[in-house]
Amino acid sequence: MSALSRKPDVPPLVVPDWQGDLTQLLDEAHLVAWSEFPQRRTQFAVQLGQFLGSLKDAEVCVLYGKFITDLDTFCYQLERAIPGPALERRIHGPSSIVSLLRERPSFHGRAQSKYRFYIWHDADVLLKADHVLFGKLVDALAGVAAEAEYVSDDLLMIHRAVFVGSSMLDVYADDARGQFSSWHDDGKGEPFWQVVTGIEAPSFLRYRIDALSVPGCPVQSGAAPVAQHSMGRVLVPRSPMADS
Repeated sequence: MSALSRKPDVPPLVVPDWQGDLTQLLDEAHLVAWSEFPQRRTQFAVQLGQFLGSLKDAEVCVLYGKFITDLDTFCYQLERAIPGPALERRIHGPSSIVSLLRERPSFHGRAQSKYRFYIWHDADVLLKADHVLFGKLVDALAGVAAEAEYVSDDLLMIHRAVFVGSSMLDVYADDARGQFSSWHDDGKGEPFWQVVTGIEAPSFLRYRIDALSVPGCPVQSGAAPVAQHSMGRVLVPRSPMADS
């Protein structure tokens, strides 16, 4: 008996050349990419990671969010993605997450990377488990990126983070207190990264992955048309398919 091919439950990503278009969007902002279909999220994150890894002078740090539920498990993944000194389980200070994010490894005979992309699969897992910690980690990633781009005297390296998950990420992006919209406020005056960088708020682009599976769905540079820009955020309207 010949094997019967199984029709996939979720349509594939069919919009052509979306990876290159999305990379252009990452020139200016971090990305919050969401879908309710786990298979489609995986397709998106893996394909994007392979594309970014093929770029000249670029490195990709992949974080598997299914296994990130607290500070220790985040550090476990980060220290296996970025070469550097021993990582203490803290966000700021010596040997911290911020210190490791600032690391720029060099290898004999190879030029230093000019771009570092972080792809966080299933980022909503930690958001569900501990939204405060999630916000602090988002704050660290976006803060180091802004510092490297606008403050540091070192050779420029662009950091961009891509958070992939369910619509919980999109809901979190609607919260003006969340770290997709504002710097973390520790209650000690102006937020730390606002003082360090002079930037009022981090810049994030919200991206509906499902639009890539709808032929003819209106897109602009691989994303829905930009609706407004507020407090450093680029907001995009939902696809007409969102509520269907």
